Amino acid sequence: MGLEHVLNAGSVAVVGASRNETKRGYQAIKILLDEKFDGKIYPVNPREESVLGLPCYAKVSDIEDPVEMALITTPAATIPAILEDCGKKGVAGAVIIAGGFGELGTEGKRLEREMVETAQKYHIRLIGPNTSGMINLKRHLNVVGLRDVPQGSIALLTQSGNMALTLITEAMIKTRMGFSYYVGVGNEADIRFHEYLKFFTDDPETRAILMYVEGLRNGRAFLQQAYQTTRVKPVVLLKSGRSATGRKSAGSHTGALAGMSEVARTAFQRAGIVVIENSDELLPAAESLANLPPIKNNNVVILADGGGHATIAADELTDLKLKLPELSKKTQEKLKKILPAAASVRNPIDVAGGGDANPGIFADCAEIILHDHEVGSLLMVGLFGGYSIRFAESLQFVEEDAAHRLGKLVRKTEKPIVVHSLYNFAKPHALELLRYYKIPVQDSLEIACKCIGVLAEYGGYLRGYRAKAKFTFTKGEKAKARGREIFAQARKEGRRALLEPEAKELLSLHGQVVCVDCLATSAEQAVQLAAGIEGEVVMKIVSQDILHKSDAGGVKLGLEKPEDIRRAFDEIMSNAKKFDPQARVKGILVSPMAAEGQEVIVGTKIDDQFGPIIMFGIGGVMVEVLKDVAFRVLPISARSARRMIDEIKSAVLLNGFRGRPPVDKKAIQHLLLAVSEIIGSYPDIQEMDLNPVIVYEQGINVVDARIILTPEGQSRW
Repeated sequence: MGLEHVLNAGSVAVVGASRNETKRGYQAIKILLDEKFDGKIYPVNPREESVLGLPCYAKVSDIEDPVEMALITTPAATIPAILEDCGKKGVAGAVIIAGGFGELGTEGKRLEREMVETAQKYHIRLIGPNTSGMINLKRHLNVVGLRDVPQGSIALLTQSGNMALTLITEAMIKTRMGFSYYVGVGNEADIRFHEYLKFFTDDPETRAILMYVEGLRNGRAFLQQAYQTTRVKPVVLLKSGRSATGRKSAGSHTGALAGMSEVARTAFQRAGIVVIENSDELLPAAESLANLPPIKNNNVVILADGGGHATIAADELTDLKLKLPELSKKTQEKLKKILPAAASVRNPIDVAGGGDANPGIFADCAEIILHDHEVGSLLMVGLFGGYSIRFAESLQFVEEDAAHRLGKLVRKTEKPIVVHSLYNFAKPHALELLRYYKIPVQDSLEIACKCIGVLAEYGGYLRGYRAKAKFTFTKGEKAKARGREIFAQARKEGRRALLEPEAKELLSLHGQVVCVDCLATSAEQAVQLAAGIEGEVVMKIVSQDILHKSDAGGVKLGLEKPEDIRRAFDEIMSNAKKFDPQARVKGILVSPMAAEGQEVIVGTKIDDQFGPIIMFGIGGVMVEVLKDVAFRVLPISARSARRMIDEIKSAVLLNGFRGRPPVDKKAIQHLLLAVSEIIGSYPDIQEMDLNPVIVYEQGINVVDARIILTPEGQSRW
């Protein structure tokens, strides 16, 4: 079932209704009455006759009229039986306040499964458990208990009641912003983030979606929905759990899995989500995106009344990768005509005291600046709104007139203005007028710059949007018959990994150049095989039980003489026996020594939240030292592959340096795309590790390959 009957419920049964003012079952009914909920309220408690003047029912199924939603405030152990009763009544949805489920270990997980199974039996959709509740501001459906939540156009989704309280309080104090809905997602036991996202995408009251996320139960479905949502509405997200301690805290709080921040961040950004790192930037970013047009290019002009603020803003915007273009000569000439001789008409523009007697000069300058077709947006920094406070009360009307003009200018030019003001704390009417026109006003210069940054980021995403599915595989479309045979044989033998020759054969089937190997089962055979190879050879153990060959002393390099090859064969076999006496050894690979080139690594794994992901970076032993890698959720496009290659910090090593030629980045791109194709073609792959891969000026060579299989019968994602 959809979420309409849950989030827009016209009738609510409050299970656990109480006369005790400290109980949630009292507070919920009181606030529904006080805020004039436009539906019906049914208290449910077998020990009460009435609550707040409303008749009380022993159980939900005793209510004569239809009930769309149940707010259940009773302890966790009582929930399955209450849902059974709700199901018999035909209740569409329930909000489960109680904790004590999946976040508390084995017994809690068992109880959560029982609760979900009961709900699914009767097609009841669940918000929570472990949630603060939900609010529909339009219907005054408030089952959170938080009063005076401002109504507006931002949908708020969080996994933390405290974060919701912080954001709602901030909106009440600092902005004219409000919310269309608030949902405390809780454990996502039933309704998942992507379902809420779809609902708010279709909701006409919602213009932007603000999210605080600790973990996702179905990250891939969320990304796919986000990719559809962000082309019509902005999504702003703060994800916690970047540190090991943070991930542990998130897990204990919600029972959700907190994933690798690098994977999450790149995945969210690829889906068009604006990712925020600091909690104090979250609401300002959402406010800006909900109210202002996105920036159509990266060009920003700073309009200031002092050099210090202008310089700091210029540094901040540059760090955000925005451009501060010099204005055209025509625009500069127009500004010179209205500004004092000491003013700077380059970008940043400093009015040099021109506003002291006439703060309307800011609107005059903005009119000229925003009509320059090269300008994408305007950031005003400094004292605007405070001239009447600092200089003369008579300037109040001048500032208010300028505020009206600035607001109309945004609508006329469809270019955003963001304002930083030292006098924001005083709440002068001029700044309130700017907010009336949906122009954000910030007392933090850094946050004002961030607001400009997110408008540019979202504008850039919309310009580059490609209308195709990005987070789903066409499974099996490119699979090869021989590739399936390789995995079938490994499964038949009960192996947990492909042998190296098998892994390389699979890569070769998908068009990749791999190191040519020959398998020797005796020292003499190794000598014979080496004789057919020009130059030095490498020898490596082949065993399904020894995945890390070097750790077991199973690799020998730079061999050429027959006696060295015999000795190496014996030493490798001896080392393997010492490492694992029970190891099943197929033989030893004899391969030509690869020519020197740039070593890179390509790997894949299954992320708990997002499914298959791919990693690229500088390879060999340096990968452990530098940890300079890029991640993407699979599948990837050619564009994503190129960006992965270019974004690692060590990209300079690939571009050529100190006389060394650049490597064949096109070959790396083809390898990344082939790996993406392979992962989508064979559901048996749990993990792939290609390291080292040697890249040359022309061409590429996969020297070592390891592929781990998914456990038998286990779904990959």
